[in-house]
Amino acid sequence: MDFANKKILIAYFSKKGENWYTNGLAKLPIGNTEKMAKLIQKAVGGDLFEIVSKKEYPDGYYVCCDVAKSEMKAKARPELVTMKSVQSYDVIFVGYPTWWGTLPMPIFTFLDANDFQGKILIPFNTSEGSGFGRGVKDLEKECPGAILKNGLALAGHEVDSKEEAIQQWLKTL
Repeated sequence: MDFANKKILIAYFSKKGENWYTNGLAKLPIGNTEKMAKLIQKAVGGDLFEIVSKKEYPDGYYVCCDVAKSEMKAKARPELVTMKSVQSYDVIFVGYPTWWGTLPMPIFTFLDANDFQGKILIPFNTSEGSGFGRGVKDLEKECPGAILKNGLALAGHEVDSKEEAIQQWLKTL
């Protein structure tokens, strides 16, 4: 895909603070998905939009997991600090960590507020073993009429060393 002639949005949700790494928990000043979003922007340009819930998530990993599970069970749609319209964009990258096998609920809020009909939608993801989970299927369901392209899922702790892999993936689109 020639990104040069496309209006691009890179929308992502990312968790700062305590996150799981292969060898245990670590405090991160910037979330893994945010790191990946910035590497994508560096490669293709476009506008960066961080999806932020008005209700702040707990810093602690396990406490945040409990909140995320509760939101998922309730099919919550947390209010966002700001909303971004995708109307003027051709290509929308949607990035997220896998929470309980799917998209974090703030991503659903963003998806529900927009019409992706005819838009090119490209998922990217970080996790520590679950990959996309059912997130891509949920994107398909939530964004009828979108043109879904192959995404990239990376282990969160590897993002810093995967800039070349991200560039190679982008070339395959």
